[in-house]
Amino acid sequence: MHEILTLQLGHRANYLATHFWNTQESYFNYDPASEPSRIDHDIHFRAGQGPGGEDTYTPRTLIYDLKGGYGNLRKWGGLYDQGDVEEDMKTLWNGSVVKQKDAPITQSRYQRALDEGLEKVPKLSSQDVRYWSDFAHVFHHPRSIVQINDYELGSTILPFEKWSSGEDLFSSLDKEHDLLDRDVRPWAEECDQMQGIQIFAGADDAWGGFSSRYVEALRDEYGKTSLWFWGLEEAGGRDQRTKPSLRTVNVAQSLQAISTLVSMYIPMALSSTLPPYVQMDQNSPWHVSGLLSMALETITLPSRQKPGNGKRGLLSDIEAALNVNGNQKIADLQCSVIVDPSVQQTRRQSIAAAVTDSRLPPSDSQCLVVYEDEMEKAHSTLDMDFSSGKSSLTALSLRQWDKANHIFGQVESIRGLLTSEQEIDEEDQATSRKRRRLASLPNVEKYYDPLPYPLLDSFPEILTKTERVTKTVVVHGSLSTTTQMCKRTEGLRNLVLRMTNVADRETLSNALGEIAEAYKEGWDSGSDEDSD
Repeated sequence: MHEILTLQLGHRANYLATHFWNTQESYFNYDPASEPSRIDHDIHFRAGQGPGGEDTYTPRTLIYDLKGGYGNLRKWGGLYDQGDVEEDMKTLWNGSVVKQKDAPITQSRYQRALDEGLEKVPKLSSQDVRYWSDFAHVFHHPRSIVQINDYELGSTILPFEKWSSGEDLFSSLDKEHDLLDRDVRPWAEECDQMQGIQIFAGADDAWGGFSSRYVEALRDEYGKTSLWFWGLEEAGGRDQRTKPSLRTVNVAQSLQAISTLVSMYIPMALSSTLPPYVQMDQNSPWHVSGLLSMALETITLPSRQKPGNGKRGLLSDIEAALNVNGNQKIADLQCSVIVDPSVQQTRRQSIAAAVTDSRLPPSDSQCLVVYEDEMEKAHSTLDMDFSSGKSSLTALSLRQWDKANHIFGQVESIRGLLTSEQEIDEEDQATSRKRRRLASLPNVEKYYDPLPYPLLDSFPEILTKTERVTKTVVVHGSLSTTTQMCKRTEGLRNLVLRMTNVADRETLSNALGEIAEAYKEGWDSGSDEDSD
């Protein structure tokens, strides 16, 4: 069934994943008279039975968070309530018991309305969303919830910030419990043909260190399985002024430790510049994670399509299109939202006005005009770039953003387009692919799906020009591997050399240098600067 297992490591990752799971839940169609869903739900969900024998369908995910990070989420996920566990504990201890209980976290109005099954739920705001569980739609299996009691969320006495703290935490937990045996293996053994494992985690705090050790264990156990790491970086907000140097070093350590082990590493940070139609509170994790999740969910949409519903792209297919030389595993994430329906109607005219790529061989009848020149499209068409190089965190060393960088591989996912336009574009893509191959130019893989992105009541109102009545938008997402990663990694390397201690400096510098070198190959040697 090509299942995908998800790991959610940390509070920010759980915000991102909550939007993701809400979107997946919206694809379920309970009306037998309507068309069946285009999404294969078995990829991300598992069937089971509750304590009373009722059928359940819960996400294939593991949710790690610190103490106090779950909000009012029930310990047993809501579907598997076990009653009063304290009564069972009396058989283990006959002495007196002194109970100390924290005040329970009150349920949000939104969650209360969902539990009561109300058709109209209260409108959410940033003030209403205190935890990621405040806007969650789905129930989770008890095995999904893994609370870490060694640290407390938001603690100033023992903050979970240093990369090494995450490494130490994983080592201590793994020594005591063997996390793969306890947490991962039961989920993996339920899969018929696991497509891969996707990991959402912070890359600029201690969760980066925790993730690096987790990924190392996963790679040892599942050597040929696709591992995708979505590394969250905070591009401003509450922590930006306090410890930017620590967070920059954490990013560098995550990049060098994790990118070599995973199949794809996608940095995710809110861009310092956003298009006018996006109006949001950049200090709200609910807002930020909503925008990032829209891009993530769009670019991975081909991996969960039912066979026969258009072109299907498994995680391994997307990797093959991006990692063309075998050592380019770090991809940039871009996205555009088509908020004006007229844009969809004039799309063909704008494509025809694209620039000509003179490196392509001429056609039999006339000089070739490249429609939608893939070499420029990621920068000229998509107006939101979530790669870490454009965040305020690393902008100190990356003042100049060169748009003339070479693309090694690119994958695009366009959702919500009309069928007629989709068929025309697929014909253009087939022709372009053949002729670009003859010219030794990068191949660009495109996936189309008529399913638009749903604007749920749990999604923040951050798209100002979108008609909320339609409840959907057309989204264009892209992943690409480019020479920009070389410039970004070298800039990050120069930054951290001044911030790390002498013992770690050489190792980190050499590792980042090797990563940067992988994005020079086959391009700089043939630049126009060479003399004739």
